[in-house]
Amino acid sequence: MSAFSLFCPKAPDWRLDWPALDEYFSWIRDLRDSPQDPIFHAEGDVWIHVGMVCEALAELKDWRTLPEKDRELVFGAALLHDVAKPACTRTEDGRITSRGHSPRGAIQARRIMWSLGFDFAEREQICSLVRYHQSPFHLINRPDSQRMAFLISLTTRCDLLALLARADALGRKCADQDKLLTQIELFREYCAEQECLNAPRKFPSNHSRFLYFRTPGRDPNYLAHDETTCTATLMSGLPGSGKSTWLDRQGLPQVSLDAIRIELGTGPVGNQGPVLQAAREQARAYLREGRDFAWNATNLNQELRTPLVDLFTSYGAAVRIVYVEAEHDTLFRQNEARTAEVPRQAIDRMMERWEVPSPAEAQEVDLWINRELLIR
Repeated sequence: MSAFSLFCPKAPDWRLDWPALDEYFSWIRDLRDSPQDPIFHAEGDVWIHVGMVCEALAELKDWRTLPEKDRELVFGAALLHDVAKPACTRTEDGRITSRGHSPRGAIQARRIMWSLGFDFAEREQICSLVRYHQSPFHLINRPDSQRMAFLISLTTRCDLLALLARADALGRKCADQDKLLTQIELFREYCAEQECLNAPRKFPSNHSRFLYFRTPGRDPNYLAHDETTCTATLMSGLPGSGKSTWLDRQGLPQVSLDAIRIELGTGPVGNQGPVLQAAREQARAYLREGRDFAWNATNLNQELRTPLVDLFTSYGAAVRIVYVEAEHDTLFRQNEARTAEVPRQAIDRMMERWEVPSPAEAQEVDLWINRELLIR
């Protein structure tokens, strides 16, 4: 049972105990006095808004009729959807803005739920709902609406996202509420037409999926011919999660940033330019030979992973991302046992950009959670 299930409104009265939630979760209290643009949020600060969203969600018939586990997922996302607004809020040209709070909120939500011991699959569903909670408001008007709908569907259900967005729209005071609700319904209809409303969009093959997200305008139904010559395994995960332990069982040659740092006499913080240059040269040698290998480093967000994926594919390699995660206490215990322990402060900084790989990023994405392979 997750911490959210304790507070999730239940039949017969579907009552929300907002004071109890405020007392239990410090990050809810942190939403107090965080201002919002009165044009879009005349109701008041973020704390007021989130409480209103949760109340609105509890009133929705479509939410009440969901299976219990799905209700808890959407409720958890409603609680967390604006968790990063206090950190992102600025005043620009006399207007209050919280630009970037959705992706940053997903990362903050991940840290919160990981420390609380949430089930990985449930946690990542909630994080994805937080990450994309604004998308139903404007997806239908985007030039890349199909790609975005497919991308969202790979990590969460678009029907649950539409429910969250509806509660988000109802839980505020604004002049364009009716427009928002119309946009959400169009989002639902579009996702249904594109066969990704309540399940991940299916592709003819993993390789076809990978190429679709890398090639604008590509037909998602086209079965791509696979001409890859080798497989580059890209490791991803926090220090101490068990990446090296997993790799040692595979027998693959490795490009190890830790090993290069030892060889160069550098640490995990500071200028990493020479380390990355040496690692890329090692990778190119394997790629030119058409030889399978692994790149062993943290690679904690897509911004870091994408240049490596580009490098590997430029030589005709297929890409396999292996994400490794350990429970909170296990990770720090394993990190302390490492030959080169990563300082706790450095890990905390890494967590500020902690993104679990999406299936869109590679031909294959394996999730090893607490030493077990998670089957999507």
